[in-house]
Amino acid sequence: MKSTLTATNALRPFLADIPIGDTVLVGVSGGADSLALAIALYRKARDRELKVIPVVLNHNLQAGSREIAEVAVEQLHVIGYHEVVLRDLQVEVRDGLESSARRARYEEFERVMAERSATALFLGHTHNDQAESVLLGLVRGSGGKSLAGMAPVNGRYIRPLLSLTRTITEEICAENKIEFWVDPHNSQLDFARVRIRTQLLPLFEELLGPGIADALVRTATLLRQDTEALDELASAAGMENPDLNCAQLAKLPLALRSRLLRSAIYAAGAPSGSLSSDHLAPVEALVTDWHGQGQVSLPGGVKVERISGRLSLSQQKENRGPSH
Repeated sequence: MKSTLTATNALRPFLADIPIGDTVLVGVSGGADSLALAIALYRKARDRELKVIPVVLNHNLQAGSREIAEVAVEQLHVIGYHEVVLRDLQVEVRDGLESSARRARYEEFERVMAERSATALFLGHTHNDQAESVLLGLVRGSGGKSLAGMAPVNGRYIRPLLSLTRTITEEICAENKIEFWVDPHNSQLDFARVRIRTQLLPLFEELLGPGIADALVRTATLLRQDTEALDELASAAGMENPDLNCAQLAKLPLALRSRLLRSAIYAAGAPSGSLSSDHLAPVEALVTDWHGQGQVSLPGGVKVERISGRLSLSQQKENRGPSH
């Protein structure tokens, strides 16, 4: 049970601040990572008398997905859970399959947290996921916040396994005789993350030597520290109103201005992580190179235009016509 002990030790600092007796959720897909987290939580939460409720979401994106979700529920019962939430989702694909599925998933997580009065929701992202996220942000040119990867704690969402590899989560399942599902999407090269996982990272290891994933995760940690400092400075600038004064924005250092613009655009409805430097450049031009240009269209239907010396942000929903 060496790997299981590693996971429970990783959990300890994340449980310390949760009040004794609270309810917490854990998102479970049926894969090794989330089931390993469910195993560790089941063992460790008893120390603080926490009520842990697994949440299994069926995204309905592939044949047999409901059956896969039901198998995950069965494995959770084997672990020892009596109460499990199983929900069927209808994913509206608006800005790519991955982004749309992620949005639907977190919307449902928020609903379940409200229904169960949950303090936190635990997610099973690992060291591998973090390295892939950093590379994905790099190739998309999405800025420092994207390169900083996933935060271990982001509001009520907690990712305690970011220091553990995918190999360890598979070992945890084996140690506890829990069967996990391997998502066929994880081998489909249509997805950028899969190409990074199966082609780019192995190529880097081959050409540059082992330890690339570790280096990427260390870089993410350092960038997150810088990101948090810039976030504080941006907040202190007092410019988080979506009706942004261009004269005031132009006086700010570019790093702060870019951060404020991204924050406002995401607040207006752009999907998290969807903005690249190419998206931001024409918005920046509305502030610093104004010569009467029209509105800028961004991911998520967000529109930005300059009106009377201010940036005005709005979100326009696409008219998709009747569904069949």
